[in-house]
Amino acid sequence: MVVLLIRNGVLVTMDSQRRILEGQSVAIEDGRIAEIGSTAELEKRHSRAEVLDASGRIIMPGIVCGHTHMYGMLLRGASLKITPPSDFTQILQRVWWPVDEALTLEDAYASALVACVEFAKSGVTTFADTYSGPNSISGVLDHVARAVDDVGIKGFVAFEATERHSRDEGFKGLQENVRFAERAKSNPESKAKPLFSLHASFTVSDDLIREAKALAQKYHAPITIHTSEGTGDVQHNLENYGKRTVERLNDLGFLGPDVVLAHCVNLNDHEVGHLAKTRTGVAHNPMSNMLNAVGVAPVLRMLERNVKVGLGNDGYIFDMFENMRAAFLLHRVHHKDPNAIDAYTILEMATINGARLYGLEREIGSIEPGKKADLIIVKPDVLPTPLNAQSAAGHIIHTVDGDDVEHVLVEGKRVMKGRKLTTFDEGKAQLIAQDAAGELWKRLETAKPQVDSFKK
Repeated sequence: MVVLLIRNGVLVTMDSQRRILEGQSVAIEDGRIAEIGSTAELEKRHSRAEVLDASGRIIMPGIVCGHTHMYGMLLRGASLKITPPSDFTQILQRVWWPVDEALTLEDAYASALVACVEFAKSGVTTFADTYSGPNSISGVLDHVARAVDDVGIKGFVAFEATERHSRDEGFKGLQENVRFAERAKSNPESKAKPLFSLHASFTVSDDLIREAKALAQKYHAPITIHTSEGTGDVQHNLENYGKRTVERLNDLGFLGPDVVLAHCVNLNDHEVGHLAKTRTGVAHNPMSNMLNAVGVAPVLRMLERNVKVGLGNDGYIFDMFENMRAAFLLHRVHHKDPNAIDAYTILEMATINGARLYGLEREIGSIEPGKKADLIIVKPDVLPTPLNAQSAAGHIIHTVDGDDVEHVLVEGKRVMKGRKLTTFDEGKAQLIAQDAAGELWKRLETAKPQVDSFKK
């Protein structure tokens, strides 16, 4: 029995024809999209269903954030007493690795909680997160998963295994992913699903890469690794293995349709070819790449070769509408071509292609009968021009931001209604995060740079 009928909005389906419809309604039953049809016909057939009027609004699939670090929320606004870094490697050594060292299990929950709140309120219904904390490994993914379930959106969660300190540390990180994957078997109702993760090829050995891939396949889970984000990654692999980063990963048998490479900024055409041939996915993080001044990923070349490219935030700006806008602008200015990339391509990256990264394209990423009812309703606060089928994509890229998301549904359940979360107290989440951040900042006052001591 249809329990909810969403009517009268401009429906951005993101189906195979990329249809944008007017005068249509969406019927939801048992957490899935039952049918799409004319408002008059569906209202007649489902007269007892609850009606949600979306007049003057956009109905679109929930956004998929293909790569994030939720613990990064606790660093927002922090004033660190460090020597300003001059390149990406020093950013890791002076900022992120000391933060990783200082994180606790409580920090993992607090940061994930407030991040999930911000995701939900800005229209993200599915994300992929990797946590990094060498002093808070065992059991940490349970804390992250609790936050995901408290808010009620969906997330792939992983511990980012690294051998930065020792080889034992790397395998201990992998075991946390294994432990959580085993736990997930007995907790199928949880919205948090297992993901395997490695930090980056310059902090992991061939043995760890092979083992991580084998374990991910054993548990039928996706796997992710930071790839060629900065030039140091490429240089490390050339100096130690005589291969570029993607070449090394390819030769190790790591690449494949279950793999998501984050960033891929410093790739050449040969490496893009490896991605295309192996059907490996890429999570593009334009705002983080700009923040860290690492360069511009060759996204257009990837798309030309039919590489799956989704959109992430890398733990920086959680409003994915801002990330969409940044991607749209970045590639135009980089190529000095106002036609380099269009709004529909960006929308694909944030919805259906984000779903494809994690093998979910048959379940989410578009509004089609049979798919899970993960969708959002957007009401632009400022709408200077008409909203219709012709203008909707343009408004999503140029007009909308996360604060315009009015309703969020995950498998038909209202996670947000009228800009208010229905699942968790937003104020409480902020207080928990603020307390954790305050303590973390105190610990960071005496933190020292962490120089990568990993050797081949």
